Amino acid sequence: MKSKVFFSRVITPEKVCELYDALNADLKGKIAVKLHSGEKGNQNFLGPDFWRPMIKKVNGTVVECNTAYGDAFDGVRDHTESHLKLLKDHGWSDSFDVDLMDAEGPDIVWDIPNGKILKKNYLGKNILKYDSMLVLAHFKGHPQGGYGGALKQLSIGCASSAGKALIHSGGVTPDIIDTWKKHAAQAAFCEAMADAASTVVNHFKGKIAFINVMKNLSVDCDCCSVAEDPCMKDIGILASLDPVAIDQACIDQIYAAKDDPGQAHFIERVESRIGVHTIEAAAALGYGSREYELITL
Repeated sequence: MKSKVFFSRVITPEKVCELYDALNADLKGKIAVKLHSGEKGNQNFLGPDFWRPMIKKVNGTVVECNTAYGDAFDGVRDHTESHLKLLKDHGWSDSFDVDLMDAEGPDIVWDIPNGKILKKNYLGKNILKYDSMLVLAHFKGHPQGGYGGALKQLSIGCASSAGKALIHSGGVTPDIIDTWKKHAAQAAFCEAMADAASTVVNHFKGKIAFINVMKNLSVDCDCCSVAEDPCMKDIGILASLDPVAIDQACIDQIYAAKDDPGQAHFIERVESRIGVHTIEAAAALGYGSREYELITL
């Protein structure tokens, strides 16, 4: 049976809520809202004003985790104090309840018995506080993963600093400093992301939903302090209960945008990093399907 993916070309906060309603998602109790809060200096991330109606609708808590930049990249989200300050500077803390899930250790460790690359995933321990999760992804490109969508929010996004290091190193090391010297081969990195994402989907099974917004379509991620400006026109909003299907549908929308002069540049980013392999690996693990029914609202 094909997964349902709801789609609208209208991009407004109100339309996000409408697509969420179409899902009939069973999100109850204390709801974690996983999104990308934006690196210092990034101009493309979707801020509190855009997401406010959706987050208020579910009475959710915005959740994030520290990054694993080390000395490899610019950015301030790799230390709790500076990360919390940025969350305030970007307006998140003033608008919502915010939880930096790995602000205090120890991490929780979830086993991945069927993982191709990872056998364990390290996550911020506060994820255990939540009964349900809503993943609000800004779909865009990514310097290392090729693209960023629901699967990246589940994997890199929910992982603690040590978990991020483990994913980037392909299971070699959770050490933040060392991981950039031992970054995994690209296929292994994509597979490690799929492995890590599986733990979050399985933990919230039946109580997790996904919304991807295809707006500000840069080839760079919101984690880049200096990102390229968007190269493609805005496409729309997608919503699903299947993280594999929603990411596949977004990729398909990119390939369908043949009249967009920025399409080739975006596709080059995805293909040069074999970004679709993350989707392939996730589907192989069985927690989603690449086959979907697109329902336009």
